[in-house]
Amino acid sequence: MKCPCNPTKKYNDCCKKAHQNIHAVTTAEMLMRSRYSAFVLANIDYLQKSHFSKTRPSTLENQETLKWTLSVKWVKLDVLHATENTVEFKAYFYENGTLHMIHENSSFVKENNHWVYKAAL
Repeated sequence: MKCPCNPTKKYNDCCKKAHQNIHAVTTAEMLMRSRYSAFVLANIDYLQKSHFSKTRPSTLENQETLKWTLSVKWVKLDVLHATENTVEFKAYFYENGTLHMIHENSSFVKENNHWVYKAAL
C-alpha cells in the first residue's frame, strides 16, 4: 500500500514505522506526516499518543474525530515549509462531495523523548 503522506513511498517504509513506534520519529515534519496518515487510516490511538499532553483531546473528542475522519475521503498532503519545530501544510479531503482544504502552520515539541503535536499557529 502507498503511504498516505507520500504516494511515492510504501506505507511499510514510511509512516507505519512511526505508527508502531513513536520514538522512530526524528523530526517535526515526520511527525506531522505520520499524523496525516493516522487521520487517513483513522488511527486515533496514534493521534492521541502524538498529541501534546496538556492539550490532548478527550475521549469524547477522539470519538468525534474518528467519526469525522471515517466520513471524509482524504486526497493528498502538501508540505509547504518545515523548520525544526513547525510545519506548514495543506491537507485535501472530500466531505459530502465537496473538496476541502486544511491549511495550517503547526507547532511541535518534544515530550517524553519524542515529538508531539502542540498547536496550530
